[in-house]
Amino acid sequence: QVQLVESGGGLMQPGGSLRLSCAASGFILDYVHIGWFRQAPGKEREGVSCISSRDGPLYYRDSVKGRFTISRDNAKNTVYLQMNSLKPEDTGVYYCAALSASTVQPMCVMDFDSPYEYWGQGTQVTVSS
Repeated sequence: QVQLVESGGGLMQPGGSLRLSCAASGFILDYVHIGWFRQAPGKEREGVSCISSRDGPLYYRDSVKGRFTISRDNAKNTVYLQMNSLKPEDTGVYYCAALSASTVQPMCVMDFDSPYEYWGQGTQVTVSS
């Protein structure tokens, strides 16, 4: 059974850090692309970062570049999102999602969430003083 489980969210003051984890089961993480998305109250879900399979390209949305870092630990079948210098506008429910790698889909995508096949349940991140 394919499953993605996010953890690591919480309440943090502006300027603080959180590390989100996305633990995968039922498939080998290195063979899929993983995306991190977030949804703030009253807003559409947006891509935050993604990492391609097999050490392929990774991407960040402009607003998190230099503050967030996505990484993969294949031994633990887990993808992380290290979030530093958090801002109130980073608040939202963060989801990880998996997209099968193929010749048709050689890299992860961040602009659209529709290609992603599997989703976690989400973890809440609140940045507030």
